[in-house]
Amino acid sequence: MGGVREVAKYRKKPVVIEAEVYKEGMEDGFDYEPESFVGEHIENVHFIGMDWQPKKRPYINTLEGKHYITEGDYIITGVKGERYPCKPDIFEMTYELAE
Repeated sequence: MGGVREVAKYRKKPVVIEAEVYKEGMEDGFDYEPESFVGEHIENVHFIGMDWQPKKRPYINTLEGKHYITEGDYIITGVKGERYPCKPDIFEMTYELAE
């Protein structure tokens, strides 16, 4: 009771993955954000000429379900061909260019 607990430490095995910064066409689909009208204020809508369209949210289907992509995210292809997005700051801390 109250003793010091030792926890083992592990290092990730070096594995080469493929990754590139997201650009339209890499997603599995889009969800459309519902329009938000507050008086005459409209949120989450893109105006194209005189018409408006709901804002698109790109996503990738991962092993854990649907993950949304934002501009600048990396799309990683794992060792078994699975794909998932990764935020740029996490990517830079976790990965380095393979020779």
